[in-house]
Amino acid sequence: FMFNLAFWTILAAFVGARLYYVVFNWSYYSSNLIDIIKIWEGGLAIHGGIIAGFIAILLYTKKYQVRTFKFTDILVPSLIIGQAIGRWGNFFNGEAHGAVTTLENLQKLRIPEFIIKGMNIGGVYYHPTFFYESLWCLLGFIVLLIVRRLKYIKVGQLTSIYLMWYSVGRFFIEASRTDSLMLGSFKMAQVISVALFILGLVLFVVLGQKGSKLDNLYGEIGNEEDIRF
Repeated sequence: FMFNLAFWTILAAFVGARLYYVVFNWSYYSSNLIDIIKIWEGGLAIHGGIIAGFIAILLYTKKYQVRTFKFTDILVPSLIIGQAIGRWGNFFNGEAHGAVTTLENLQKLRIPEFIIKGMNIGGVYYHPTFFYESLWCLLGFIVLLIVRRLKYIKVGQLTSIYLMWYSVGRFFIEASRTDSLMLGSFKMAQVISVALFILGLVLFVVLGQKGSKLDNLYGEIGNEEDIRF
């Protein structure tokens, strides 16, 4: 079940990440339709992947009548550590960096020397926003591992914590990005981050109030053993 779920989720997330990027760069792709399939030239947006991936999980779990949030809870620690690793692709590609800064400022932040050298692009130093987000996601991974061992954490609350944690970091880091996808004068990643944070907060509160203190706990056995193919 998990293997098939992962297959469809990854496929949907991949397509969603590309379509999200294309939509917010439609002024270019509308005149260059063939370039839509040229993913090797870059252009994948994590928010598009998250949204499409969740839709795939929702449809798949509903098909087999198992709890959706039970499986998103299982997957979000892997997702956030994947994001932490994936951001290093931005470093090797020399992309997704922040605003212009100085060598002295980067050294004051105690950023590793090899990253500082990598952020010297065309003789200009930039903030390594990929590095900031990677560290934030790594810390979030540790937080999720700790939280899911708590005695009274309920099904779905781990997912909601992921949504809030990543959204807070992405909102503030995005403010420094120079290559943001835009919706008018707004950075789309910040708009989505606000929406996902609110969603996560509402979910956390609502799920926490569901049933008694001992109902719907993360660690209890559900109906997963009843899955039939």
